[in-house]
Amino acid sequence: MIIKGIQKLSLLDYPGRVACTLFTFGCNFRCPYCHNPELVIDDGTPAIPEEDLFRFLLERKGFLDGVCITGGEPTLHNGLPDFIKRIKDLGYSIKLDTNGTRPEMLRKLIGEKLVDYIAMDVKAPLEKYESVVRVKVDASKIAESVEMVKAFPEHEFRTTVVPELLTREDILAIAGWLKGARRFFIQQFKPTKTLDETFVRKQVYLADELEKICGEVKHYFEVCENRNV
Repeated sequence: MIIKGIQKLSLLDYPGRVACTLFTFGCNFRCPYCHNPELVIDDGTPAIPEEDLFRFLLERKGFLDGVCITGGEPTLHNGLPDFIKRIKDLGYSIKLDTNGTRPEMLRKLIGEKLVDYIAMDVKAPLEKYESVVRVKVDASKIAESVEMVKAFPEHEFRTTVVPELLTREDILAIAGWLKGARRFFIQQFKPTKTLDETFVRKQVYLADELEKICGEVKHYFEVCENRNV
């Protein structure tokens, strides 16, 4: 595992848990609006030694009760199952963030009961995926992961919206695709630090526009909200 960052305390990332967040390095997408470019393209930041991470987790037992593993894309790391096992052996609950490109890894983690909560980023309607993430995509794997996550007891889907990339109709189409999921969050992107620097200061959706969209689709889900990332 290559861990490039840690947020030592979060009350928001893992619903119902006091958690820390670990940021894995490496991603197979090139979303131009990504606000963690240093996790996509190496900026020279050294990885955090695993022994330091586990020392921290051991010290925080009893104060923290959850660990979020995000990226980058954590499922690219073949050592992820063993890494999670070590964390769970300390008594922590695990939330995994994923882009859904490796359903085989998701299946393994679910089958071995290594994850307790899954958050999947859905980037676009399937037919527009490659234009948004800027790489070749096996759409069948994304669709497979969506169905797997939908069936998992504790889950959420998130879509980060940029007017230049996703229209109102695209957002409605994504919501229709995810209908029946427990939680769906429409996320405003941050036009401040982006993988593609031309997306800095790009136009964002007005809050009122997103509220209207959320209102149209909220009956599809137990929870549907707009939130900033």
